[in-house]
Amino acid sequence: MAKSTEPSNPEKPSQLARSPLYDLSLELKGRMVPFSGWEMAVQYAGISSEHQAVRQQAGMFDISHMGKFGLRGKQLIAKFQPLVPSDLSRLQPGEAQYTVLLNAKGCILDDIIFYCQEPDATTSEERAVIIVNAATRIRDKAWIAAHLELSGVSFTDISSEKVLIAIQGPEAINYLQPFVEDNLSPIKAFGHLETNLLGQPSFIARTGYTGEDGFEIMMDAEVGKELWKKLLNAGVVPCGLGARDTLRLEAAMALYGQDIDYNTTPLEAGLGWVVHLDTKGDFIGREVLEQQKVSGVSKRLVGLEMAGRHIARHGYPVIFESETVGEVTSGTLSPTLNRAVALAMLPVKLAKIGQLLEVEIRGKKYPATVVKKPFYRSPNRLN
Repeated sequence: MAKSTEPSNPEKPSQLARSPLYDLSLELKGRMVPFSGWEMAVQYAGISSEHQAVRQQAGMFDISHMGKFGLRGKQLIAKFQPLVPSDLSRLQPGEAQYTVLLNAKGCILDDIIFYCQEPDATTSEERAVIIVNAATRIRDKAWIAAHLELSGVSFTDISSEKVLIAIQGPEAINYLQPFVEDNLSPIKAFGHLETNLLGQPSFIARTGYTGEDGFEIMMDAEVGKELWKKLLNAGVVPCGLGARDTLRLEAAMALYGQDIDYNTTPLEAGLGWVVHLDTKGDFIGREVLEQQKVSGVSKRLVGLEMAGRHIARHGYPVIFESETVGEVTSGTLSPTLNRAVALAMLPVKLAKIGQLLEVEIRGKKYPATVVKKPFYRSPNRLN
């Protein structure tokens, strides 16, 4: 069994952090709210219009609050393997893997993206970038430092050094390409490269959190400010956290801290595709996941569609035969579908498609049906 000592919760910062793009958001009259220790724009012109801009054309998000780690060293991937259930040895430079950090219970400490970069040309050291959630950055940093074999490995937190901008939507590539030295078209989903953007080094990945095609760009702060202005002048719609939430929920992408957390295993969360038991060795939480594979899970994250436009919010009880059987983890009125949809954690016996349930909203019960995820699959998204 891989060693596992879970770190204590870090202290919360006393002041809200601000992105280097904060002033540009204020100029656009962004409505700023606290989020994971940061002061971020929840919306600009409006959540619905920003949502539709991403679905139909292109929108851009300041996601500089996300945690950003850089790693390099001999046998880096082999040393990182025990920390995740995914087989990272399958990655070639320029490829990435969405995966999860697990505790000893096989539950999710955070969901992350591991980007395998080209080896250092001089030393041949393996290199990687890891993007983690803002709220868990400090804990993730401590966890990785405690469990990664650091001999010969450099592990650096570059979160404060870099800006991260996401440009998402079917026209995203056309808006971004004029500012990038290399051709972006050959990059596949979860592909990435290091190139010059506006004449300066940058890291560009074909990833996102909207269910659309698009890119996430990591660069120095001044370059990020210039790119934001140029994209804005080109007609890209600035988008806030509100639209990011409705977009990811339509695509049934889990939000850490709501839909998944340190009491949820990837098999319970519907993330079995990141668990590669047959192709890799030991990792933290493996024994628990092996047992769940054999005996099955007791609960599962499912999609719900509400009857009518009653919105099921986070924490609302889910009812079956007058008994509370679960709770809503996320919910919204889908701007694309014009239907109220939600994610909920339910006992596995009630987690089948077509199951009729009720959700309690402000003391009243409203019908809901378990439906297939995702709620919306964009025709523009790369496979």
